[in-house]
Amino acid sequence: MRLWFLVAVLATLQGCALTVSDPRALHPIDRFAPLASDARIRVEPGYEAYGMRVSEAMPAAIARVEAAHYLPFARPPRVYVCGTEDCFKRYVMTPKLSAAVVPDNRLILSPNLDGREKHRLPALLTHELAHLHLGQRIGHYHSTLPVWFHEGWASLVADGGGADYATDAKVFEAIREGKRVNLTARDAPDKRHRAAASRLSIFEFYRQSMMLVGWLKAQDEARFRELVLAVQDNTDFEIAFWNIYGQAPATRLTAFYDGVLSDNQPVQAAPEKP
Repeated sequence: MRLWFLVAVLATLQGCALTVSDPRALHPIDRFAPLASDARIRVEPGYEAYGMRVSEAMPAAIARVEAAHYLPFARPPRVYVCGTEDCFKRYVMTPKLSAAVVPDNRLILSPNLDGREKHRLPALLTHELAHLHLGQRIGHYHSTLPVWFHEGWASLVADGGGADYATDAKVFEAIREGKRVNLTARDAPDKRHRAAASRLSIFEFYRQSMMLVGWLKAQDEARFRELVLAVQDNTDFEIAFWNIYGQAPATRLTAFYDGVLSDNQPVQAAPEKP
């Protein structure tokens, strides 16, 4: 009974690297083999060339994530490379994604990144590694960390990866139409506030979230660093934010939105650099 209750709860938590897999993902991963030259990479047999591309992208992606999180990975990251749709569908509930970190902190790449979205591999690998890095410290999904910050931070780390199908101009247009990320909604273990809660498309949500996180960092990196270190120490996001900024996120980020609505665009953080 408890197992099926857990599965039912997990099935409600969908979206990006926070995507939850169906019960098939809880099966042992037995269709992958270590890449001969890089044991961190596990590949579907026959797709070793794809695995090599992932291996080549790993050092820069890891360096970027560790610099942006101000901490090393708690454990060496492992990446599973699916060369076929059947492989990806076996482990990921929403197979239209190009990459996912599933609940047990498995980072799984889709064959899309070896095909029509080949150019996105470095950025999406970085985005997902950012989720994996955090997942190693606080768990795959934690309701005390809002989705907008989780996704915005990962997209910022990845230089827009994951938010690359929306533009800043599109975000500004949405904001002027009153479509803002809902910063006051609190997530719960069985309720996450994703793009639809803010009347945004998934990519607009990621892009706007990235700009919010980037703005926080650009205003005061020392306090931003203190915030994300507290988050990685499993402190409730709202509590950490109040302790560091002395106000709620929605209040603090009003200045960002005011900048968009004024004649002067808000100062944006440059893409995350190691």
